[in-house]
Amino acid sequence: MELPARFDHPAWTASIATVVSYGLGLLGLFVLLFVLPFAFFLLV
Repeated sequence: MELPARFDHPAWTASIATVVSYGLGLLGLFVLLFVLPFAFFLLV
């Protein structure tokens, strides 16, 4: 799929990559700080 020329700038790629990596980091921290302890206390 070809993007329009106005979205073909490297700044768009960098901003999308920043948002995705920030979201993955937040998801990882959520799992580490909330899901794993909750699962641990359910099993104990």
